[in-house]
Amino acid sequence: MLIKREMYLSKIRKYYDIDLIKVLTGIRRAGKSRILEQIIDELRHLGIDQDHILVINFEDLDYEYINTASRLNDYVKSKIKDDQRYYLFLDEIQHVKAFEKTIASLKATKNCSIFVTGSNSKLLSGELASLLVGRTVEFEIFPFNFKEATDYMKLIGREVAQDFIFDYIKWGGFPQRFDLIDESDIKQYLESVYQGIISRDILTRHSEIEEYKFRSICAYVLANAGKEFSASNIANYFNTVNNQNRIEIDKKTVYNYLGKMEKAYFISRVKRFNINGKEVLKTIEKQYAIDPGLRTINTNLVNFEDTFFLENIIYNELIVRGYEVYTGKTYKGEVDFVAIKDRKKCFIQVSYYMINKETIEREFGAFSPIKDASPKIVLSLDRVDLSHDGMVHINIVDFLLGNVELPLS
Repeated sequence: MLIKREMYLSKIRKYYDIDLIKVLTGIRRAGKSRILEQIIDELRHLGIDQDHILVINFEDLDYEYINTASRLNDYVKSKIKDDQRYYLFLDEIQHVKAFEKTIASLKATKNCSIFVTGSNSKLLSGELASLLVGRTVEFEIFPFNFKEATDYMKLIGREVAQDFIFDYIKWGGFPQRFDLIDESDIKQYLESVYQGIISRDILTRHSEIEEYKFRSICAYVLANAGKEFSASNIANYFNTVNNQNRIEIDKKTVYNYLGKMEKAYFISRVKRFNINGKEVLKTIEKQYAIDPGLRTINTNLVNFEDTFFLENIIYNELIVRGYEVYTGKTYKGEVDFVAIKDRKKCFIQVSYYMINKETIEREFGAFSPIKDASPKIVLSLDRVDLSHDGMVHINIVDFLLGNVELPLS
């Protein structure tokens, strides 16, 4: 059973018949193939003939032989019988060597609307990518956000408890995990996804990666996602730690491994925004996990009061909704996020519960150095509205469910 992923379809739909290559990227098992299926269903309802819809899943053994640009070109051309428009769907195309050549050729010579998916963020950034410059539009697909998760649970007949947010904080939004009930089965599934990505997308034959070092760095970064550290901090930790985790590693290698994690969609790397200077700083200060479940399987304890889990969910939600997101730097400290959309922005603090006056003052007080008049918002799990002095308080669940929009100016 499928929920309609309208948040993505609404963005892609306008390009169905526009002469740009539609590229869907994102971590494995996030649901890219399912979105392709939904696009195909919409095209059929629009009256497109089945023989003008060509679908190739390169992880299907039936198509294993189509592993080069020339073989892909020959196969597709053999299926095109007339001058009418064809809709071409190429799923997990990174398995085809020099695929850009075929796509560029088909775009130039055939009446095709082309859709491709891939599980590598640098899918179109290699040497061959110059063939496609200005010819693509990219959509990053995430695992289910909180609203999609609740909708899917209802669709499959599962009860959505009032405290479902804590289940989501812990186990995240990979679609197939919601078909499992026991936590041990969910954990096993997420670990299989995680290990499979490392084996298939990172530890490739020519990667020159030291497996133990990479796995150690990857687990550490995901377990601490949202915390502020640099490649130097990570290298120092592993070079000085006085236990079995000690490994000799330099800053350059750590930076390289962070890049590999980003390419495989394990993490998003977040830059800082100098609020007073109104400029983006070049240094990358934080990494957030693409899905909170990846954090859980790499840490021994899920502390729900650890706001980094909540920050991670809010960050991902903002990205999915089309915001540019930065961490905010002030002369006194930092604000969790600066969110920008359509040239308007707001400042965001994320809190678990604001249980006393000190917590309230601390969270809202983070905005005190900011002279910018843009809205200042605290997101927390509190149900009582704690807005005051022009600063806004929004319940996290209400925000995630789309019941409340962020004010911007």
